[in-house]
Amino acid sequence: MQFDVEREVAALERMTVGQLRERFGEVFGEQTNARHKQWLIKRIAWKMQANIEGDISERARRRAAELSKDVDMRTSAPKQRVAVATPSNGTATATIQMDADERLPPSGTTLVRPYKGQSIQVRVLSNGFEFEGTIYKSLTTLFCPL
Repeated sequence: MQFDVEREVAALERMTVGQLRERFGEVFGEQTNARHKQWLIKRIAWKMQANIEGDISERARRRAAELSKDVDMRTSAPKQRVAVATPSNGTATATIQMDADERLPPSGTTLVRPYKGQSIQVRVLSNGFEFEGTIYKSLTTLFCPL
């Protein structure tokens, strides 16, 4: 059986959200509370294609699960930003104060790592990182310049 993705997606796009939720139940075998039309269309089309053409292998699933265990994922929402309004000549300005990122060591800490036979030292600052007298916003910009 040939699966025509474009034709199926076009048919799904003509459906109402209620019809898509019903179709989701048919395809997945369980109901959903989702009401986001584009999300429903993508999920239904993906599952229909996976059912017809085959899903990823069990070996690939195990490898993905194994890799995901090592990932440092955020498990909570970011802290709320606090806006402080300061009126100046009738114009309101706001300063956003961010809490320190708890994943980073405190300011003043020196990170030392061996790299290609030499010792790399980076100092953590409140506004970035200092390496060889230059301040960088992130470690990525330090080691992966554009």
